[in-house]
Amino acid sequence: MPTSDASNWYTYRGDGQPQSNIKLPDPPSWRQFRDDAKGAAEQQQRKGETFKPPDVAIEMVNAALALRRPLLITGNPGTGKSSLAYAVARELGLGTVLKWAITTRTTLKDGLYSYDAIARLQDAQASGKDNRQETGNYITLGALGTAFLPADLPRVLLIDEIDKSDIDLPNDLLNLFEDGEFPIPELQRLELSKTEVRTIDRVDGKQRKVNVYDGVVRCRAFPLVIMTSNGERDFPPPFLRRCLRLKMPNPSFKQLQEIVEKHLGKEAVQQSEILIDWFCKKVKAGGTLATDQLLNAIHMRTQERTSPEPQKKTKASSDQSSDLTLTDLEKLLTDSDKRLLKDLSSPEDI
Repeated sequence: MPTSDASNWYTYRGDGQPQSNIKLPDPPSWRQFRDDAKGAAEQQQRKGETFKPPDVAIEMVNAALALRRPLLITGNPGTGKSSLAYAVARELGLGTVLKWAITTRTTLKDGLYSYDAIARLQDAQASGKDNRQETGNYITLGALGTAFLPADLPRVLLIDEIDKSDIDLPNDLLNLFEDGEFPIPELQRLELSKTEVRTIDRVDGKQRKVNVYDGVVRCRAFPLVIMTSNGERDFPPPFLRRCLRLKMPNPSFKQLQEIVEKHLGKEAVQQSEILIDWFCKKVKAGGTLATDQLLNAIHMRTQERTSPEPQKKTKASSDQSSDLTLTDLEKLLTDSDKRLLKDLSSPEDI
């Protein structure tokens, strides 16, 4: 059974008694969702609004923009590798971020475009007409393909966790990164000078349509390609040669305070100095922790419906950690803190 303090914010109590008209606690700012296109775009904007990039990241983003080269970012979980893409797109007005999430089964074509040949054949059978000239209606450009459409300003393309990819994908990207174009064979066979296709982008809730000329998509402004990696694999030298590389540094004590303040307010920072201090020293000692784990723990501590024990005061100032050792700070954490702040390098320890 939950403790009397915890039961103030528990929704599920585990007592087997059915409840009606339950009220869930308000979600944290980084876990809010919208079911409309405008709201989803606003949520993406907030991802960039709350992120403050380190100086080295600012330098490398500008280098990638100037050199028209992809940027490969490594670093510990939660250091802002993905958030950087949203921050750049928001600040420079480059539209919504085109995100291509990589899995072990992802291929180059998955990112470029999809062709629904079955739907075209079904429509042809239903109408009794040859609809091959309408092939464009059954082609949708993916995030990668959309990013390479001709435009005056570059789009921001986030290739997330590329280290999870099949071993061939990095090399498959080389020609695209060098040439800035790719063919669509299904359109080239038609020998049409112009074909309208759909994109992954949406305008007013509907898929945007664009023209593809001679069956080839050619960029005019090379996109800002940001690729993230958690270091689960090495990449071939030819791929690395074509990329700029950045290792995202771990946030400092002061930067962690700023992150917490942006998401949860100044009061949350004051109430959670011990947690922030412990987190910073744990990471410096080699622990693998993500910043969102810290935010989760602080959010649970500062919920109005909870009544956590008051934290002991330390000598921590606005920009400096305390003199307490990691062992001393560990003793001040609650059991709930420890469960929410499990080291990611020890997943079996639950």
